[in-house]
Amino acid sequence: MNSRVERKKRKINPYYLLIFLILAGIGGFSLFQIMDKKGHNEVQEVANTFIQLLEDKEYEKLGDVLEKQSYTSLDYTLEEVIDKYDRIFNGINIKNIHASKVELEKVKNHGYELSYKLSFTTPLGTVENLNYHTKIEKTEDHYRVKWGPHLIFPGMEGKDKVAFNSLEAERGEIKDHLGNGLAVNEEFKWAGVVPKELNQGDDKDDTLQRISQQFGMPIEEIHQKLNQSWVKEDLFVPLKIIEVDKEEVIPGVVYQNTKLRYYPLKEAAAHLIGYIGKVTKEDLDKHPTLAEGEMIGRAGLEKAFDQRLRGKDGGEILIVDEQGNKKQEILKVEKLDGKDIQLTIDSYIQLEAFTHLNGKAGSTVVMDPKKGGLYAVVSSPSYDPNKMVQGISQQEYDQYAKDDNKPFISRFAVGYAPGSTFKTITASIGLDAKVTYPDKLRNIKELSWKKDGTWGGYSVTRVSDVQNVDMRKALIYSDNIYFAQEALEIGEKVYRNGLNKFIFGEDLELPIVMNAAQISKQNAFDSEILLADTAYGQGELLITPIQQAVMYSVFQNEGNLVYPRLLDDKSEPKTKSAITSSTANEMKNSLTTVVSDPKGTAHLLYNPKYKLAAKTGTAELKMKQGEKGNENSFLLAFEAEQNSFLLLSLVEHYTPGSSATQLNRSFIEQLYSYLQMR
Repeated sequence: MNSRVERKKRKINPYYLLIFLILAGIGGFSLFQIMDKKGHNEVQEVANTFIQLLEDKEYEKLGDVLEKQSYTSLDYTLEEVIDKYDRIFNGINIKNIHASKVELEKVKNHGYELSYKLSFTTPLGTVENLNYHTKIEKTEDHYRVKWGPHLIFPGMEGKDKVAFNSLEAERGEIKDHLGNGLAVNEEFKWAGVVPKELNQGDDKDDTLQRISQQFGMPIEEIHQKLNQSWVKEDLFVPLKIIEVDKEEVIPGVVYQNTKLRYYPLKEAAAHLIGYIGKVTKEDLDKHPTLAEGEMIGRAGLEKAFDQRLRGKDGGEILIVDEQGNKKQEILKVEKLDGKDIQLTIDSYIQLEAFTHLNGKAGSTVVMDPKKGGLYAVVSSPSYDPNKMVQGISQQEYDQYAKDDNKPFISRFAVGYAPGSTFKTITASIGLDAKVTYPDKLRNIKELSWKKDGTWGGYSVTRVSDVQNVDMRKALIYSDNIYFAQEALEIGEKVYRNGLNKFIFGEDLELPIVMNAAQISKQNAFDSEILLADTAYGQGELLITPIQQAVMYSVFQNEGNLVYPRLLDDKSEPKTKSAITSSTANEMKNSLTTVVSDPKGTAHLLYNPKYKLAAKTGTAELKMKQGEKGNENSFLLAFEAEQNSFLLLSLVEHYTPGSSATQLNRSFIEQLYSYLQMR
């Protein structure tokens, strides 16, 4: 009997099978989630890195995040991609790149979609919220950004380029009241060389020597320019700016046209008009709206009115094809030319005033006493502002900087003790206070005087030994002692109140930087000696030549002081009552005798053809006790019939034959004739 082993089949309980399948599914889903999360984090990191490189302009690191196939398929190498970014974003000087609304979206079977917006500033202004789109895909186990030219600017493709066309604003010109140019834009020539055309060896050296002699440039300076880091064999290297009519055919020299700022009066108006120059790093740090290479006012009115004169550059940023044809406009800004400025200055008077100072250290201010317009504002010695624009050599700059007479100082804005010209103010205050009167006599016997023993070794001195002196004679002979005694009798309170009716402590609201006129260092005189010294223009008085001219305008305006103006805007003059009309007229008459009287200190100016009033003055620079100091010479002169002009001139440390009166004698005659004909 054959036996048969029967095996009992085990059946799987459906309940356990369901549990198994559920647990297996959960495990698989968790594994998928972990893997997916890891991939998403990597994509996020690539996206963040790419955006950060764009914001920081670290284009040399783009190879770490870009998909190679994406740019090689467009016939780009990585180096070309990096160079393209660099040329566009750094070449145009694009700054402050900022990304916003950066979003990642998973695309089924196609990686991720990256979108973002970019905003940035350009020399033309701000570009905001440009929309960018690309993909991040996995290649060779790493996610990478798929690149195309549209990631530089949306709309770019293939070998498109970006063109930046700058439209430079024309700087406004500065003109005198007759329309003559004081700061103008003119055509010039850049004289330069192209290195590869200079030959080699001895021939090159000979050519450079000829160029050096022709343009008055040291050979070392030429070599320095040729050795600049940007110089290449086929590039034009500018050497020197010359006037258009000075262009000559010189072997090895090439010329290019350029437009530059030009100052026709040169040294005669340098301190007033100033000059322009390129912005510096410090300028860019202070004023982010400025652009590298931009020209701004560096000194004088060019600086004071820079915003109005400069205007605003325009231009356009375009996407163009390989042939340069316009495809798309990214940004366009119309240029806005600067505005012209017309001054009250008269070019003829300005030039003649400067010429007659004859190179001496000093200043001359000529004013229209009725309307306040300044005809001339001169400082000497001076410098040529055209050299500052066209390029000043170190040798030329050192010559200015080492000059003991300091040609860069604007002396019309420097405070000085005004000397005896200020006696006119003291006399006016005394007349209004009823202390001084024209015929009031003082019996002064000596050439020096002091009030009493409390003055110690200090005394007031005078030049003339006239014994019986009234106010008129005191002005004619310029008697220090007379006015010192008058001030003591007037008293400090009344005297200072009288001074305060003028412009002490005031801002004249001129586009010229200068300190306010000063009576004394403190709000009160600390001694009678200081009060006495102030009366004849010494003490602690500090008044600029412009401020002096303004103060003395009271004598031609019935006692009203006329504030100065430089802008010829046809506005009504600003005035202020300082002394009474009767006092002003009395002083005008007295000052005409200072000229007409043969013994008057200003008799050198006498001319029977016209009526001139004047007061001369000297102010000694205080030295050690008993030592004679240098003296500054002053001249106040004004036409006393039609009141056509007022002149205030200063000469520092004058020597015999070069006082302000002597230097301005012929100028005043010219000035009178010129204004009569105008």
